[in-house]
Amino acid sequence: MLVDSHCHLDFPHLSDQLEDVLARARNADIGTLVTICTRVRRFEQIHAIAEAHDNIFCSVGTHPHNADEERDVSLDEIVALSERSKVVAIGEAGLDYFHDNAPREDQAAGFRRHIAAARNTGLPLVIHTRDADEDTAQILEEEMEKGPFKAVLHCFTAGPELARRGLDLGLYISFSGVLTFKKSDELREIAASVPLDRLLVETDAPYLSPEPMRGRKNEPANVVHTAAKLAEVKSVSRDELAAATTDNFFHLFDRATRPGGHAAA
Repeated sequence: MLVDSHCHLDFPHLSDQLEDVLARARNADIGTLVTICTRVRRFEQIHAIAEAHDNIFCSVGTHPHNADEERDVSLDEIVALSERSKVVAIGEAGLDYFHDNAPREDQAAGFRRHIAAARNTGLPLVIHTRDADEDTAQILEEEMEKGPFKAVLHCFTAGPELARRGLDLGLYISFSGVLTFKKSDELREIAASVPLDRLLVETDAPYLSPEPMRGRKNEPANVVHTAAKLAEVKSVSRDELAAATTDNFFHLFDRATRPGGHAAA
C-alpha cells in the first residue's frame, strides 16, 4: 500500500470526476489520501470530501499564495477547525518567493501563525516553500526554539542546505513527481541522502505529473511512479519503500487511521 500524503481533491479535474479518480487510486493500491487545504475560507468544501470517504483525510490552513486574502484568519480559528473529524494536519503554509503572489510579510506572518497552530494542536504542519530556502530555515529554527512542533517539507524542490537543516529539526521530507523529471539529478541526490524513516511520497495533484505521465493532469494513482523512482534512488525494493513511507506517514500524521480502522501507535 502507498499513501498520497498531499493532493487537492477539491481542485478542477479531480473534483469533477472524483469517484473515477478514487477508483483509479484504489486500483493502484493507494490506501490513504490527504486532501490539502489552501484557503481556510474553503475548508468546509475540503472537509466534506474527507467526511464522505473513509480513506481520505484533510488539513486546515492558508497557502502562502493566499496569505494576504486571509490575514483575518486567527490562530484560534485554525485550532478550532483542526478539532473537526478527519483533520490530520495544519497547512499548507510557508513561503513562496517564486510566484510572490502575496506580500512576503503576509506570507511570513501566516507561516508563523500556522507553526503556532501545529505546536498548539500537536498536528503536523505541511510546509510549502519555493525559492525561499534561507528564510524558511530561519523561521523554522526560530520557531522551534519557542517549542517543538512536527512538520513536513512537502513537494521538496529546495537545495541540500534546507534539507539538512530541516532534518536536523526533526522534519520529514516529501517528494512529488518532480523527482522523476529528467533534469532533477540534484533533487535525486538530495533524496538519496534523506534517511528512509523521514521520507514521504505525494502527487500534489492535479499538478506535477510524474514521468511517464507528464503532459497530463496528475491524480493520486500516479504516486506509484514517484515511489518507484524514490525506491530506485534509495536502492531499496518498491515494497520496502512503500512500507517505509506508509509507516512514516502514520507516525507523522498520527491522527489518521490505517485502513481497517486502527489509529497510529
